[in-house]
Amino acid sequence: MELRHLLYFKVVAQELHFRNAASKLFISQPPLSRQIKELEQELGVVLFERNNKRVMLTEAGRYFQKEVELIFSRLEESKQIMKLMHGSISGELRIGYISSTYHIHLVNSLKEIRTVFPFVKTSLYEVPTVKQVIALEEGKLDIGILRAPIHSEKLKQLTLFTDPFVVVMPRLESDFTTLEDIGHYLKNQPFIFFNKDYAPDYHLRLVEICQRMGFSPDIVHEANNMHSIMRLVESGLGVSIVPSSLQEQYAYLNLSFFSLSRLPIATEVVLAYNPNQSNPAIDWFIEKYTAQFKETTN
Repeated sequence: MELRHLLYFKVVAQELHFRNAASKLFISQPPLSRQIKELEQELGVVLFERNNKRVMLTEAGRYFQKEVELIFSRLEESKQIMKLMHGSISGELRIGYISSTYHIHLVNSLKEIRTVFPFVKTSLYEVPTVKQVIALEEGKLDIGILRAPIHSEKLKQLTLFTDPFVVVMPRLESDFTTLEDIGHYLKNQPFIFFNKDYAPDYHLRLVEICQRMGFSPDIVHEANNMHSIMRLVESGLGVSIVPSSLQEQYAYLNLSFFSLSRLPIATEVVLAYNPNQSNPAIDWFIEKYTAQFKETTN
């Protein structure tokens, strides 16, 4: 059985007239009748009832017509998919991020890119800033979502937003009203920070905040993940200083926050990429992802 046999059957079944079907297929009637006869012999069934007045499908013919229609429908679908694949961007979009950045905008962009670039696979990697910079420079990551400063002349940086800091502590009954009050409380508390080697610039920023409030932090626990830090604080093992944007992300935890926006210290969240690695999927993601932050600030 060949595809032409199925095509000939499909047209005859639609027309129920051999002469009309032959005309549509651009062949003469005798070869068409012969091909249908060969198909019936191979299947071992009669597909058409014929007489001088009309042609009708048998019960087997009606069943086979449905099956043949499905076959041709699937073939057409495959053709369209292959055309899309031939003309579309494919490959992998590798995105690095840090645990202390809020992910709702990232989720929105990942949902939308599936409709624009259906053959692009997106891979997410939680990587600290220092290692992200190296991976971006070496072409192992396409896009990085990280915190400044970025020590690289090879990468282009786009500011997403500026994030002031807050003190995070186990849930308290009363609130502090001044920096002096919170500073007096914090100097006697154990601190939970990111590991110094894991995020050196971020670590120094937190130490500077404490020094501006008149004390050096007693760092008793270190972690390499923001979720771990927040859970340790909630468990009463210490306090920490985190970007204020995380308040919404961890609102479900039993924590209290105190704003440090009156201190002239903040952290800048940026998107970084190597302009030499650009392609349409990367360009689209950068434009759509950064636009969400512009809408938020307007």
